[in-house]
Amino acid sequence: MSEVILELIDKMEKSIEAFKQELAKVRTGRASLNILDDVKVEAYGSAMPLNQVGTITIPEVRTIAIQPWDPQLLAAIEKAILKSDIGLTPVSDGKTIRLNIPQLTEDRRHELVKQVKKIAEEFRVAIRNIRREAIETLKKQKKEKQISEDDLFKLQDDAQAETDTFIGQIDTLTAGKEKEVMEV
Repeated sequence: MSEVILELIDKMEKSIEAFKQELAKVRTGRASLNILDDVKVEAYGSAMPLNQVGTITIPEVRTIAIQPWDPQLLAAIEKAILKSDIGLTPVSDGKTIRLNIPQLTEDRRHELVKQVKKIAEEFRVAIRNIRREAIETLKKQKKEKQISEDDLFKLQDDAQAETDTFIGQIDTLTAGKEKEVMEV
């Protein structure tokens, strides 16, 4: 297989991984630790990820519990959660912070499905851009007589086949996330 096609596959696999991470951040009616991935806490003079300043657990289906290793960080953690865009209000008992995930309304579910579709489309475009770059590279190689015209057409077909495969993966992941969001 051509180096260009191998590079295309590698980039597309990385795009799929990034897509999965983006989908994991979309809130559903259940508690998920992934929604806290982007929360940074001001601790010890620097911004640290939340999972590096305490233990995060899911004691119930719609509750996340955060127990800081240093009790003095309780206020900083609450402040970081309020400052983040996750839309949850922390409740503290002096030792532990609880985040209650509210039941999603029908309207909110539809908004989240739209958000998932928008993210999916952004990643489909990214996959197509990777294909376009690969095809441009192949055309340049043909122009420089590094590959024949037959090879160019075969490799373009390979690039399209890989693109179709990865876009299919995005569609499958999107459908699964939509189903998860719409679940009551």
